[in-house]
Amino acid sequence: MEYKSNLKDRTLEFAKRTVRFCRKLSTDVVNRKLIDQLVRSSASIGANYIEANDCLGKKDFLFRLRIARKESKETIFWLEIIKDGNPNSIDEIGYLILECTELRNMLSSIIKKLVSNES
Repeated sequence: MEYKSNLKDRTLEFAKRTVRFCRKLSTDVVNRKLIDQLVRSSASIGANYIEANDCLGKKDFLFRLRIARKESKETIFWLEIIKDGNPNSIDEIGYLILECTELRNMLSSIIKKLVSNES
C-alpha cells in the first residue's frame, strides 16, 4: 500500500526535522525540559506507526495507530508551548505544527476507515 510507505517516510522526516529544529533552540532550563518532551513525542509518532505495521492483527494495528495519533496531538501541544516561549522561531514551528496536524489527520483517516469496516 502506497500510503504506508508515504506515512512511514513522512513520520521519519518529521521527527528528523523536529530534532534539527530543537538543536537550534536556546538550551535554558525551560527549553531543555520542553525539548525533551517534544523530541520524545515527535519520534514516537513514527515509532508507533512502524510498530503498527508489524502488528499481530487488526486490533493491535488499531491500538498502535491510536497511540501514534495520541503522540501527534501531544507533539502539537509541546510545539504550541515552545512557540509561545520562542517568538523568533514562529515560522519554523508553524510548519512543524502544520505537518504534525496533517500526520494526525492521516492517522485519523486510517483509523476511521478501519473502524467503519468493522461495522
